[in-house]
Amino acid sequence: MSDLHIRPATAGDVPAIVALLADDVLGKSREDTADLAPYLAAFAVADADPHQHIVVAERGGRVVGTLQLTVIYGLSLKAATRGQVEAVRVHRDERGNGLGTVLMEWAAARAKELGCSLIQLSSNSARADAHRFYERLGYSGSHIGFKMTL
Repeated sequence: MSDLHIRPATAGDVPAIVALLADDVLGKSREDTADLAPYLAAFAVADADPHQHIVVAERGGRVVGTLQLTVIYGLSLKAATRGQVEAVRVHRDERGNGLGTVLMEWAAARAKELGCSLIQLSSNSARADAHRFYERLGYSGSHIGFKMTL
């Protein structure tokens, strides 16, 4: 992994990030790689927000992974600050070699640096392999998540 570099994403990385998001069964049905305009607009908003950290993992000048870390300030749990991890993706050619672990370890370390006392994520109930991966890293399926399309 010595040739791997995790860095803040730039607008120029958005096409590669969207391609990663779209490259699985669930992503194919919910992402649109043909129209990057909404992704670029959302990236601009997130990039301007100091509580949003979208990163890419780069190897040899090629984006091979990504995730988004959001710092959430709240009142529960004695006003705990949480790190919320979203959109974790690893390029299909890189899966199984430890890159996902490196990305998640980066997220936990960065969340701690930013004052978070808890790191959390949600994962689609259909992603059984991802659930085993997160459990191996020490995450527990302690909550049930709910979503509603608006």
